[in-house]
Amino acid sequence: MRLLDNAALFNGSQKQNYEVIFIFDEDYWRTSGRSPRQLKFAIDCLDELDTQLQKFKCNIRVFCGNFSEFCDWSNKFESIQFHVNHSTETEYFRNHFCYFKKNTKHHISVYQDFGIQLDTFDRDNWSSSWKKIMESKTYEAPLLNKDNFSILNTLPNVKDWTKSQKNRSDYIQPGGTAGAKKLLHSFFDHRANGYSRKMSNPQEAAYACSRLSPHFSFGSISIRQVYQATLKQMEHNLFVRDLASFKKRLFWHCHFIQKLETEPELEFQSMHYLCDSLREKENDELIEKWILGKTGFPFLDACMLYLRKHGWINFRMRAMIMSFASYNLWQPWQKTSPLLAELFTDFEPGIHICQVQMQSGVTGINLPRIYSVIKQSKDQDPNLTWTRSLLPSLNESNEAIHEANLVNYIRPIIDLKETSKHARDKIWGVRKKNDFQEIAKKVFIKHGSRRNTKRSV
Repeated sequence: MRLLDNAALFNGSQKQNYEVIFIFDEDYWRTSGRSPRQLKFAIDCLDELDTQLQKFKCNIRVFCGNFSEFCDWSNKFESIQFHVNHSTETEYFRNHFCYFKKNTKHHISVYQDFGIQLDTFDRDNWSSSWKKIMESKTYEAPLLNKDNFSILNTLPNVKDWTKSQKNRSDYIQPGGTAGAKKLLHSFFDHRANGYSRKMSNPQEAAYACSRLSPHFSFGSISIRQVYQATLKQMEHNLFVRDLASFKKRLFWHCHFIQKLETEPELEFQSMHYLCDSLREKENDELIEKWILGKTGFPFLDACMLYLRKHGWINFRMRAMIMSFASYNLWQPWQKTSPLLAELFTDFEPGIHICQVQMQSGVTGINLPRIYSVIKQSKDQDPNLTWTRSLLPSLNESNEAIHEANLVNYIRPIIDLKETSKHARDKIWGVRKKNDFQEIAKKVFIKHGSRRNTKRSV
C-alpha cells in the first residue's frame, strides 16, 4: 500500500493502462488474528495511496468479496493481466488466493516481498539472498495512466467505500506512507538514541522504538527502503550502535516470516511436533482473565491494558505476556495466539505465530525461557510509575505490587512459582525423549538461522 518500491504497481503500470484493486473480504477480517484496528490502519494507507495515484490518473477500486469470488468475476472479462505483491498469510487467505492463481484465465505475475524465498527456498543461502535483495535498486513511481480502465467502473472507488469505514480510536497508530517517513526521520534524528537499551522497557520503548512495524505489515513503507536509509545513516549518525541493532531486527523480521512461508502448517502445529501433546486442554476462564488484563499480577495486567488501548507494546513485554499464557497458565498456544494477534495493529502472521511458538517452548531449536512477571516488573518498572498510571487504584507499597501480594486488588489466578516449576518439568520431560534431538535437527535444517553456527536444541 505504497507508491514507491511497489513491484506490482510499477510493473503493472508499464503499458499505461492500469487500475489498482483492493480486495475487501469481510470474512477475512473476521478470521484468525484479524481485527478492526488493523483494518482501520489499512484504510488509512488506502486513502493516502488513492490520493497519490490521482496524479497518475489512476484510481483504487474496491472489490467486496474473497479472492475466489474475485476470480470468478474477473474471468468474465478479456485481456487482463494481474500484478500482485505476495503476502505470507494465514490459511483462509492462502486458500482463496491459491484458488485465484489456479483458476484465473488471465496471466498473473506475483512479486516477492520482504526478501522471502518463494519457489527456490534454501535456508543455507537465505541470508546472502536477503542482503542482495535489500541492497538492490528500489522500484520507482508508476507510469502515468493514458487509458481509462473502463471495465472496473462498476466497482466503487476507495473514497466512496471508506466513508462507512472511518470510525477509529485516537490511541491506535494511523497508517500511511507520510506517517511512516515521519517516524523514520524522527528515529534517525533523535529517537534512536539509546534504542538498544530502551527497547526492553515498555514506557521508554514506546518512544525509542521505530514504531514502523504496522507500516511494514501493511506495506506503507518497504523493508528495503528502510534498510537502505539505515545504511546511509550509519555512515554519519551519532547513534550508529543503536542503528546497527535496529538493522539486525530488519533481518530477523524477514527471517521469521520465511518460517511460515516455508511451513504454513505452523499456524496450527508446533514446529517440533512432539510438543503438540504438551497442552491439550484449554481453560476459557483463565484465558479470558489473561486477555482482559485481570490476572492479579499488576505489571502483567498493566501491559495487557496498555496493549488493548494502544494496539502496540514492545517485544519483551509481548514475550512475557505469551510466556505467562503458555507456561504459567499452561494454555495451548493455538488458542491464545489469535486472541493476542487481534490486539496488535502490526499483526504480521509469520512473525507473530513463530514468536508465539518460541515463547511457548515448542520450536525444539530454542531453549525454553519462562519470563518471571515479578522480575520483569522490578527490572522494567522499578518505581512502578508506569504500572500505577495504568492501574491508578493501586495504593499499596511498591514491594507488595511487584510481588502481587495485595489486599485491594485481584487475587492472582495462579501460583507463579508452582506453575513455573510444573512448566519446566513438562517441557524438559518432552525434550529428554529419545527422538527429540533427531526431530530438532530436522527443524533446524528447515528453519534455523545460519548466521550463528551455535544452536540451542
